[in-house]
Amino acid sequence: MDSRSKLVISIGLLLVVIAIGVTGYMFISGDSFIDSLYMTIITMTTVGFGEIHPLNYNEKLFTIFLILISIVVYGYTVTALTEYLANGKIFERLKHKKVQQKIQNLKNHTVVCGYGRNGKQAVAKLIQFNQPCVVIEKRVNEIAELEKDNILFIEGDATNDEDLAKLGLDRAKSLITALPSDADNLFVVLSARQFNKDFTIISRASNESSYGKLKFAGATNVIMPDKLGGAHMASLVVTPDLIEFVNRLTVTGDVEANLEEVSVNELPSKYILKTILDLDLRKKTGCNVIGFKTQKNEYIINPDSNTKLEKNTFLIVLGNKEQILKLRKLF
Repeated sequence: MDSRSKLVISIGLLLVVIAIGVTGYMFISGDSFIDSLYMTIITMTTVGFGEIHPLNYNEKLFTIFLILISIVVYGYTVTALTEYLANGKIFERLKHKKVQQKIQNLKNHTVVCGYGRNGKQAVAKLIQFNQPCVVIEKRVNEIAELEKDNILFIEGDATNDEDLAKLGLDRAKSLITALPSDADNLFVVLSARQFNKDFTIISRASNESSYGKLKFAGATNVIMPDKLGGAHMASLVVTPDLIEFVNRLTVTGDVEANLEEVSVNELPSKYILKTILDLDLRKKTGCNVIGFKTQKNEYIINPDSNTKLEKNTFLIVLGNKEQILKLRKLF
């Protein structure tokens, strides 16, 4: 029997003793319910208050009986409560409730399934961008690391719909599933898409055969870390200088060259339906527009200056750290 069950039983026994005391005093002494309850409580708690009237022989025997069973029940209750607290159940429940409240307050957040190597990298990048995120993990070692890193998480199985439901997927902006098994990632994608038809789902995959299945299941993007790693190593042989230059580009703002994504929707209204030339980013910030994402999700590299800034389009901007900071201040 677990500590919680023992605690419930002990509370039940206390209520039974009170019921016995009240019934006994009402039957033996003919007292009212309130008087009987008063006599029962002062007898059980042994506070030393006086009786409401002198006790006769039968009432004294009943009071002795009530004191004895109260001592036994108290002993059991104290043991059960001590065991419950020692096991940390109450603190775990309070902590769990606090975490759930934080998750309930999240909006436009990212859910990360799995805190392995890829999951950790994803969380680190999200934190760099001050993006709210919550992790779901079931492995003990990873949970200890999440607690140490003070990252919002729940202990659970991402392939379990009940656990997924706790993550506020209906309010989430995106989900990253980085579980070791392609089958588990596929299951998460299928389940997550049922919770939210519109948000972005990014899945890790180990086998090429899983790519099409994950896309069909509803994944927006499928990433194959092993394939990317091999391609990157080969590129270092074929075009080393080009790869080294690209590696210097970042979106974290801590090296000399940075990339930034600018949503046209977030620009001042006066620029809507104007052109990239009208925006004049080069003169205002020193940044260069090197890419443009159309309403049809098509990417244009080095777009023409006469490209129209329509709703639901994006600009990809390149600049150094100071130029990007100017860009962020302006827009």
